[in-house]
Amino acid sequence: MLTAGIDEAGRGPLAGPVVACAVLIPGGAEIPELIRDSKKLSETQRAAMHEFITAQYQYGIGQADNLEIDRLNILQATFLAMRRAVAALQEKITPELCLIDGNKPIPGLKIPQKTVVKGDAQIKAISAASIVAKVTRDRLMLELHAQYPQYNFAEHKGYGTPFHIAAIKHYGRSPVHRRSFTYPGENEQQGLFRLA
Repeated sequence: MLTAGIDEAGRGPLAGPVVACAVLIPGGAEIPELIRDSKKLSETQRAAMHEFITAQYQYGIGQADNLEIDRLNILQATFLAMRRAVAALQEKITPELCLIDGNKPIPGLKIPQKTVVKGDAQIKAISAASIVAKVTRDRLMLELHAQYPQYNFAEHKGYGTPFHIAAIKHYGRSPVHRRSFTYPGENEQQGLFRLA
């Protein structure tokens, strides 16, 4: 059965897009040991595996930008990015089953799907998707760093670090910041993040 793994990167940051990837590993293909949960790899290891995966396997990438996140909420924007990733994969090959990291199925997906809690640590296709999504998003944040260097996206990739929060308080939000997310000082009652 042609099975694709799907995962995302960037649900938690205060800025930038959420990026999803769908990966289909062909039967009999080589699967390096380093294809595992992207959070367990170093930046150098992730980059190496990204190059391997995108050269050897079929994959599709989708994203939803900060404006879509603010309009839809982060969960629905994540689903949108995942549907776009599957659509991009389908331009090359159509999977018969999609395995989704987590416990929430993708609404509106016209391919049979199954959720797998902690799938990025168990299913190699999901691990591969987690790596490509993470590296792709990190590279996008480096591009945004070049446009908005005062926020230092290159260092924290948009996450709510003390430096990033201080920069938002000093410079205000950039056009790529998520307006529906709050940070300490804006709304202490709701904590670091708030969904729209």
